[in-house]
Amino acid sequence: METIVVKVDSSSLLTPERIDKLAERILKHRSNGKNTIVVVPSIELLEGKLLPYSSIFTERIADRESHALKAINTQVASSLLAILLEKKGCKAVSLSGWQAGIEVVKSNGNILIEQIHHDFLLERIHNGEIAIVAGSQGYDQYKDLWTLGEGGPETTAIAIGTALDAEYVEILTEQDGIYTAESSVVKEARKLKEVTYDEMLELAHLGSTFVHPRAVELAKKYEMPIVVRSSTNDVEGTWIKGEVKMEKNRVVRGVAYEADIIRLTVGFDSYENSSLANIFMTLSKFNIDVDIIVQAVIDGVKPTVSFSIAKEDFAEAIKVLEQNKAQLGFSFADFEVGLAKVSIVGSGMVSNPGVAAQMFDRLRKENIIVKMVSTSEIKVSVVVPQDEMVRAANVLHDEFQLVEEYVN
Repeated sequence: METIVVKVDSSSLLTPERIDKLAERILKHRSNGKNTIVVVPSIELLEGKLLPYSSIFTERIADRESHALKAINTQVASSLLAILLEKKGCKAVSLSGWQAGIEVVKSNGNILIEQIHHDFLLERIHNGEIAIVAGSQGYDQYKDLWTLGEGGPETTAIAIGTALDAEYVEILTEQDGIYTAESSVVKEARKLKEVTYDEMLELAHLGSTFVHPRAVELAKKYEMPIVVRSSTNDVEGTWIKGEVKMEKNRVVRGVAYEADIIRLTVGFDSYENSSLANIFMTLSKFNIDVDIIVQAVIDGVKPTVSFSIAKEDFAEAIKVLEQNKAQLGFSFADFEVGLAKVSIVGSGMVSNPGVAAQMFDRLRKENIIVKMVSTSEIKVSVVVPQDEMVRAANVLHDEFQLVEEYVN
């Protein structure tokens, strides 16, 4: 029997009725001849009761105990689902991260999966059981429990699927697949049948919330197919894989957006005093992520470098720059708020020159000002005024005819 891994979304665990529906969904996989491993996220059952006690006991909680507390809800979720599956006559077992053999390691302040000792999972499969794994957790070399943070449950599912050589990983969400744009912004967005790993990575990094980029990166590395499907409706979803069947003349396959972008501009008295390496190495030491970078070096004009950052990093970035002004050698730092980033993504751009020009031309015709530009082989991003973000996303969705159905 082929093995699949199903990553559940938290909305499927909110009520007994939803858990029951989820259990039926999992049993359907079993009836179709699939060995099934289920990965569950955290639920909020205990947030209002036990967890707040920790802040009463002490103002500063040790990292080890903080992670142990975060892991509790996930283990409750796995147990509840296992109990219901047993009630329905199916052998099931809930497993914590360490029971599932998930070994983690600390790296630059992050918790990463080091390896999965999958013998126990294989034993459960051979016993005819459905293993319900508490996602986003594992143990380190000292047997301490740690949680993976953002994107942890999806990453856990991909890692388990890779370790067990699964046929694919199914990710259940409140939406029924991946769309050409966020439907809350672009009303005519439509569901995609397939996207490549690279396209999904770009969409995820550019603001799409369908699948976390760290999970996509892991899937790409080990070529693990992913299907994103609805957690409530049994309909076809969207496949994420290495290669897709490109439809006729479909160069751009998605539009993404990100609000609350800030542009910082640093100016120097002379080129000799400027150093991109010094600026960005200093910012990176304080974990400040920089996105689009534009440098202007023109004879007779004082050089400048502009870069975009997220709103939440703004105060810290200004503080770091001012504290290191003498060392960095810049003469002034200025900023502009009220900006957004809008991007087009498509692997077909590689072999189709002129896509950026088409994008800029449409934005010009719509009188939408472009303040910064960033490109890669499969995406073009522009920074525009935030009050134009929604309109820009819609006109680009229209410009590249993403509302049209696929050509088979």
